[in-house]
Amino acid sequence: MRLLIRMQVAMETKAAVYHEKQRLQFCLLHALNNLMQAKDSFTRAELDVIADKLVLDDPSKEQWTPLSLIFRPHHNTLTGNYDVNVLITALEARGKRVVWHDRRNGASSINLAGDTLIGIMLNVTVRRFIGFWRGRHWVALRNISGVWYNLDSDLGSPEQFQNEKEVTTFLDNKISQGGEVLIVLHGDEK
Repeated sequence: MRLLIRMQVAMETKAAVYHEKQRLQFCLLHALNNLMQAKDSFTRAELDVIADKLVLDDPSKEQWTPLSLIFRPHHNTLTGNYDVNVLITALEARGKRVVWHDRRNGASSINLAGDTLIGIMLNVTVRRFIGFWRGRHWVALRNISGVWYNLDSDLGSPEQFQNEKEVTTFLDNKISQGGEVLIVLHGDEK
C-alpha cells in the first residue's frame, strides 16, 4: 500500500514538473526555464540582449567580419548556442548566485540538501549528426518536492533520480567526461 501511495505521489509530482524540449541550439534558454520551472522565465530576446551587452562591455572587442552578424562571441544569432557568461549574467540579474564547482572535488562535495540551493546547471559535450558534429549542451537538474530530476531538454520528459547518491554518481560521470557543473543558489533576490 505504501509503495502504491509513493508511486502515485511520484506520478503526480512528475506531471507538475515543467519541462521544455530542445529546439535548435537554445539549450541554455530551455535549461534556464526548466531550472526556474516556468515558461518564459527567460526569453530568447532577453538572452540575446545579455549576449550583445557582454560584447559591448568587453574591453578586447572582437574584430568585425561579415560573419560577426551571425557568430557572436557569446551566442549564435540564428540558433542560440549561448555561453556561460550569458548564463551567469541572466541568473545574477534575477538575484541568483552561480558557483562553478571545482572539478577536482567529487560531486559528493556539493550540498544537494542546502537551503540556498536552487539547482544545478551542467554543460556537457554532445555528439550529433551520427557523431560528425561535436558541441556543448546545457542541462538543468533540480529538486522538486523532494525529488531530484534531470530536466535535459533533449529528453522526451524529465527523468527522476532515485536519491541523492544517484545524482552525485550522474554528476561524477559527467565531470569525468569533461562536463562542467555550476551550482545555482539563492542570492540577493531582485
